[in-house]
Amino acid sequence: MKDFQQITWDARLEDDCRQLIRLAVREDLDRVYDWTTVALVGEAAQGHATVAARAAGVVAGLPAAKLVLEEYDARIAWTPLAADGQPVTAGQPLATIAGPARSLLAAERPLLNLLGHMCGIATLTAQYVAAIAGPRARIYDTRKTLPGWRRLEKYAVRMGGGTNHRLGLFDAVLIKDNHLALGAAEQAATHYTPAEAVRRAREFLSQFEAGDASAEMLVEVEVDSLAQLAEVLPQRPDIVLLDNMPPDVLRQAVAMRDQDFSEVQLEASGGISLATIRSVAESGVDRISIGALTHSAAWLDVGLDWKEK
Repeated sequence: MKDFQQITWDARLEDDCRQLIRLAVREDLDRVYDWTTVALVGEAAQGHATVAARAAGVVAGLPAAKLVLEEYDARIAWTPLAADGQPVTAGQPLATIAGPARSLLAAERPLLNLLGHMCGIATLTAQYVAAIAGPRARIYDTRKTLPGWRRLEKYAVRMGGGTNHRLGLFDAVLIKDNHLALGAAEQAATHYTPAEAVRRAREFLSQFEAGDASAEMLVEVEVDSLAQLAEVLPQRPDIVLLDNMPPDVLRQAVAMRDQDFSEVQLEASGGISLATIRSVAESGVDRISIGALTHSAAWLDVGLDWKEK
């Protein structure tokens, strides 16, 4: 089955992370100093601390935390005691850090901010994944991410057991209702029904040479009724997004698909919560996309405990 690109920790993700960290450093230090630390802590002082989870959750972001410390001071030693994707209990150590005390104090808040946010996304994703254990559906994220954070947030979803939807506008064709509504509003020549839009997208992609990654892009189309689904299935898009359909309608959609178009994947989306996701998964859809994984995940409480040398 064709699917979207899945995020792993690689050079591109590391580059995104470093850019965010540099902004975080500038926010806190404004190219000057941590004056409180300079006033109270000797330049030669050394510090030792443990980074620990204050609540149970799933770890994500340990490679990024290491980059935070490198940006502040290359002399800081970082020793991970857990791994990304690992469930942890309240109080469990995630890593130890040691080095110049001034640098550790300056780096503390950006380090904990990053870990808390990424672990929170991984933890919430794991809860959704656990809620649908059994049915074949998989949990997908969306593009509802903080600007600049997309790769990191999608990486955190992966660490929680979720699957990445398209990374951006550049790596898939996803025909949404607003693409169609805009044409209607402007009475443009390019106004299409969902089925016509899929046909046009296929024609456009056929212009790329064989072997070009663009020629292999997934084509997904959003529908909001069973009538639109019946119209679009014969065009055989890779995925049909079923927008805001209740479970009983989703079951009807799956039955329609299963008759003659079993290769078409069905994705449920819109207003799905932990309370409702089980019934959505049991309808027989293949994918469930949830914006809340990234836009509504609470931070996992992660703290830094100072130790005697």
